Amino acid sequence: MSETERPHHAPVIEARGLSKTFRDFWGRPKIRAVNGVDFSVSAGEVFGLLGPNGSGKSTTIKMILGLLRPTSGAVRVFGRDPGDVSTRSKLGYMPEESALYRHLTPREILSSFAQLAGVPPAERAEHVNTLLRLVNLQDAADRLVGEFSKGMARRVVLAQALLADPDLLLLDEPTSGLDPLGCRQVKNLIRDLANRGKTVLLCSHRLADMQDVCGRVMILAGGEVCIEGAVADLLCRPERCRITVPRLSDEALRQLVEAVRRIAAAEPEVDRPMRTLEDLFLEVIERRLVAGDANSPPKGSQVP
Repeated sequence: MSETERPHHAPVIEARGLSKTFRDFWGRPKIRAVNGVDFSVSAGEVFGLLGPNGSGKSTTIKMILGLLRPTSGAVRVFGRDPGDVSTRSKLGYMPEESALYRHLTPREILSSFAQLAGVPPAERAEHVNTLLRLVNLQDAADRLVGEFSKGMARRVVLAQALLADPDLLLLDEPTSGLDPLGCRQVKNLIRDLANRGKTVLLCSHRLADMQDVCGRVMILAGGEVCIEGAVADLLCRPERCRITVPRLSDEALRQLVEAVRRIAAAEPEVDRPMRTLEDLFLEVIERRLVAGDANSPPKGSQVP
């Protein structure tokens, strides 16, 4: 379902005049991290928060989480103050940096947090198994986290954020450290969550990933909104028109270019469509995996 086809809902996140000024020891204004920011995020939407380092993204997220109080303005989550207990019970947060228990396994970590979240003992094991499958860690569920790469550790943190089946997910750099295959899996998961009615606020420096999954984005700089809107609208170049046709002979291409030149009264640009390097990488790896499965012996057989 496209963003334009989604029914209207009351905003899940609504910020009006949101500002935060940090002060020094003497109470004097030191840094205005966020300055008069307005935005809203609807249910089932994937919203991207973009900006360079120091633009106010992390401060904005912390105010949405209720970890910081605005200096002025207000932010509401599900129509309530972010510090409200009922509001926080609906949130899932994946921070950019996190510390995991290195001497525990993903299964042990998630089981502990499931217990803290009040998941009944009879349901806990299956709930943890479902989370491990969601983040593709089922084959590493009983390995020590201290042995993990950064990308695998990030999967554990993502599973923690999903543990309570939150209605709103705030994901800070969710694909950091992941290889292209892992990035594709996480992006597919985010799309699936949105299709199930979950709301996702993403913050990342990987702009290609944001373009792939976000319906709308907002770009911050110096604590202020530079631009906000639907990705398709922001990236569209209405002054240009592209025509894609099957491969033509040199003579047919010459005639087509001549016709366009005559009709448009301008010199057309002719190029070949390009796929992304990520698409090529995934295609090659998937072909190799399929070939490997075809050449592998049946389960239980002995390899000479």
